[in-house]
Amino acid sequence: MPMLTQAEWMPLLPHAGAMRLLDRVERWDASSITCQASSHKHRENPLRFDGCLPAVTGLEYAAQAMGIHTGLLNPDGLTAGSIGYVGGVRELVLTVERLDTLPDDLHIDATRLLEGEDSVMYQFNLTAGEQRVMHGRASIFLRRFAP
Repeated sequence: MPMLTQAEWMPLLPHAGAMRLLDRVERWDASSITCQASSHKHRENPLRFDGCLPAVTGLEYAAQAMGIHTGLLNPDGLTAGSIGYVGGVRELVLTVERLDTLPDDLHIDATRLLEGEDSVMYQFNLTAGEQRVMHGRASIFLRRFAP
């Protein structure tokens, strides 16, 4: 599918303001999504701790990409009346200590591996330029709430 505008994908995330970490959806299809972000370079990034952005915060970048993908695939179904939570992370590998020292934009690739009634599992990969930053798998659990 073609690149999406922010107006098309922003409603799929519950985040507001600076917690909207992604800049754009570069491409997506039925099994995967690729997003781009530059917010790791912003001093006002809300995930900074003591002036730095630890690499583990890349999980939130991946989670937002997975959330958008799940919403795009299920605009009226699985995600309607629900919110997603990262329930488990497996095989997580970090190759850098901090994100804020990376000069290149982040590229977040997420591929859906499984879908259950109230959960999805993704494999994800973050890169900055040619450098691999993080990769692993995450289980996302969807919690339904009353309208």
